[in-house]
Amino acid sequence: MTTQTNTIENVGAAPARELTLRGVILGALLTVIFTAANVYLGLKIGLTFATSIPAAVISMAVLRTMRGSTIQENNIVQTIASAAGTLSAIIFVLPGLLMIGWWVDFPYWQSVAVIGVGGILGVMYSVPLRRALVTGTDLPYPEGVAAAEVLKVGAGSSATGEGDEENRKGLSAIVSGTALSALYTLLAKMGLVAEEAAKSFRVGSSLSQVSTSFSMALIGVGHLVGLGVGIAMLVGMLLSWGVLVPLYTHGFIGDDMGAVIGTTFKMKVRIIGAGTIGIAAVYTLLRVIGPIVKGISGAIAAQRARQAGQGASLPLTERDLPIGIVGAVILAAMLPIGLLLADFARGGPIEAHFWPVLLATIAYVLVIGIVIASVCGYMAGLIGASNSPVSGTGIISALGIALLLAAFFGRDIDPAATKALVAFSLFVTAIIFGVATISNDNLQDLKTGELVGATPWRQQVALVLGVIFGALVIPPVLSLLNQRFGFVGVPGAGPNALAAPQAALISTLAQGVLGGQLDWSLIGIGAAIGAVVIVIDEALRKSGKGMLPPLALGMGIYLPMALTLLIPIGALIGHAYDRWAKRTANPELAERLGMLAATGLIVGESLFGVIFALLAGVTQKATPLQVIAENPFAEGAGIVVFAAGIAWIYLRVKKQASQ
Repeated sequence: MTTQTNTIENVGAAPARELTLRGVILGALLTVIFTAANVYLGLKIGLTFATSIPAAVISMAVLRTMRGSTIQENNIVQTIASAAGTLSAIIFVLPGLLMIGWWVDFPYWQSVAVIGVGGILGVMYSVPLRRALVTGTDLPYPEGVAAAEVLKVGAGSSATGEGDEENRKGLSAIVSGTALSALYTLLAKMGLVAEEAAKSFRVGSSLSQVSTSFSMALIGVGHLVGLGVGIAMLVGMLLSWGVLVPLYTHGFIGDDMGAVIGTTFKMKVRIIGAGTIGIAAVYTLLRVIGPIVKGISGAIAAQRARQAGQGASLPLTERDLPIGIVGAVILAAMLPIGLLLADFARGGPIEAHFWPVLLATIAYVLVIGIVIASVCGYMAGLIGASNSPVSGTGIISALGIALLLAAFFGRDIDPAATKALVAFSLFVTAIIFGVATISNDNLQDLKTGELVGATPWRQQVALVLGVIFGALVIPPVLSLLNQRFGFVGVPGAGPNALAAPQAALISTLAQGVLGGQLDWSLIGIGAAIGAVVIVIDEALRKSGKGMLPPLALGMGIYLPMALTLLIPIGALIGHAYDRWAKRTANPELAERLGMLAATGLIVGESLFGVIFALLAGVTQKATPLQVIAENPFAEGAGIVVFAAGIAWIYLRVKKQASQ
């Protein structure tokens, strides 16, 4: 029987240059840059950017100057950097501990441990999910596919084998989309055109709003996810803004419509959306449970083959980390989690029921982690990692642990004890959030790896390295921002305090559960909507007339319209383009050029996001590039320039495909 080391060596007998020291070092350097940028941007505006594609572009530029670089090596670099960049979403939870007054800063090693253990658990849960949600599904994985296309074009490879001419056209399409997207974002940051537009209005005696961000990346995402997901998100958005917001603003009298609409959406409609996502998550898990079990069985069979000395003969898609190692790491992770939770609970009300609460919490992390990993991986496959409402799963996790604590301690307890229990809930949620963010990103990265011929186990090792690098970097960045800016809602925060909106929302919900003020009817309404959509989706699938993915519809309710409106529009544009492409002399080339142009739209905005976040951090200004503070023509100019730009890129690609 071979040792574990030999087992891993047998597993990875494929690409000669893939997981290299120089690639790991480059990935670590990009991790520091992208993580700092993402943490600042996420705390400032509540949004983070996907780091896979920027990392792939930079990696290709750097490694191209070195001998023997490969597409798989570049893929490892983007895998490390993207894992660390995505882990930055922990900022949607941890600042809540400052907001409730439990922490005054971020204790370094405690924060590192929470982030690192949760992230490594996310990687381990992703291993069997790869077989279920990547190799065994037709999910679009828009950002994973986009990253693969960037790597292929950069390496000069061709998906259809048409040779140099197709590579030239493909590179031209992606560069054109990148330049266009980056240019529009630059003009918006300068104040010459609008970044977003919103119009509040009355609907009888109620209020509603239409809003959009002028994000070419969202057009690209829409093109890549397809019409089915786009329609589901549109239906969710119409429910949110056409029904729910008017319902809960009925009878409002006054002029401050925007503030009322914003509060209503955040405190009522978004909670309904979380309920829909919750029931859709259960439905999604039930749909993928069969493939997951099959994937685990396949992993066990692959391990037996390796132990019998047949590892080298396994196909590349079977070469994951051995399932025995995966299971051992998951179980071993429960020990540091238990120690962290015990240390955090020391001296508080939890000591009254210490062992029952500790064991129940560890079991909760173990089980809910599997559910969250499956759902977040599915969401990444559906609309991409950067557009997934991971904070929605954070809300569900926070509600779950708060309910567990309420079962032990009740809700009629003194304020000091409530505060301690809320803090414990947020601490547990932070661990689970690491699982959520990493599984959301990892499945996307593993899809990219599948498309470029990467070895799964090497990529999974790179993901663990990315988690470690990110965990080491995030706490000092958080501390620096806390000391220089502070957070809204924290005592003593200055006028330039960072909003950290998701952390504030999750903290409020945990307090609502344990304090007895949470309106559970909102969660129930969301769950009822989700149940109806599940029935419709099943009926559509059985009849062969399409689908209405409940999770995508829940995202349409939960996410602000500014982040969702352009995805259905992009899906419609992509559908129209693909219908045209099918009528050309070379439909496969035409479709691929359209996909590459859409990829370029994502690349340009992502790259610019890195640069802008770094500038904002260095200058300590929210708008370091702004040249016009108040531009009355920005919205009109934005609509014209944005529409003209999208028309130009698609007409250009159509012309290329016809030549």
